[in-house]
Amino acid sequence: MSSSSLSNPTLSTPFIGHNLRLNQNTKDGINCFPSLRRHGVPRCAVDMPYGGNAPTFPRIRVWDPYKRLGISPYASEEEIWSARNFLLEQYAGHERSEESIEAAFEKLLMASFQHRKKTKINLKSRLKKKVEESPPWIKNLLNFVELPPMEVIFRRLFLFAFMGGWSIMNSSEGGPAFQVAVSLAACIYFLNEKTKSLGRAFVIGLGALATGWICGSIFVPMIPAVLIHPTWTLELLTSLVAYAFLFLACTFLK
Repeated sequence: MSSSSLSNPTLSTPFIGHNLRLNQNTKDGINCFPSLRRHGVPRCAVDMPYGGNAPTFPRIRVWDPYKRLGISPYASEEEIWSARNFLLEQYAGHERSEESIEAAFEKLLMASFQHRKKTKINLKSRLKKKVEESPPWIKNLLNFVELPPMEVIFRRLFLFAFMGGWSIMNSSEGGPAFQVAVSLAACIYFLNEKTKSLGRAFVIGLGALATGWICGSIFVPMIPAVLIHPTWTLELLTSLVAYAFLFLACTFLK
């Protein structure tokens, strides 16, 4: 060692310390950082995953969408949604992983939609088959029945319910003759609007009123008196049954 190095030791000290730090921080030729090891992040630069810190979905290439999402083949739609949201949150930031998860989710949604559609079609075909296999008198009876839009059903239901409430409110003053006449006229009007035949509408309306009145006269006396309001007469209760028959006739009959 030269006399200049001994006389000025500060010139050699930094190089010695630098070599020691390199030896401590070097492992197999890779520069590592102990400070990063203490904070729980990857210790070396080569340990960082490709594309940053985003993890890669391990089942990207799994063909079965159920297995790819990690759920049972009998999972409900809620479970499918939950699995999809959980996986997207876990692997957010990795484009290929997100695309794989979304693709499996869309396959399962389409399969569920097609299953519901086939089930609906099967129910209609079964019902149609039952009707075709039914006796002739049932077929003839069904030819007189139709299902109108729900808006029409609710409007007419409200009208006849109003007539029933009006009859109950005026039960102490007199019989429901006026309300029954108005209900019959409304039934004939709706039937005429549908059949375009006043005679047919008149016959069906009178038949519905007569059938409802007869059924009410037979079945109303069988109701226990405890269940009936003291001021409600047999005529009032029979008229309520007649309102129901008039509603069914003008709404569901052709």
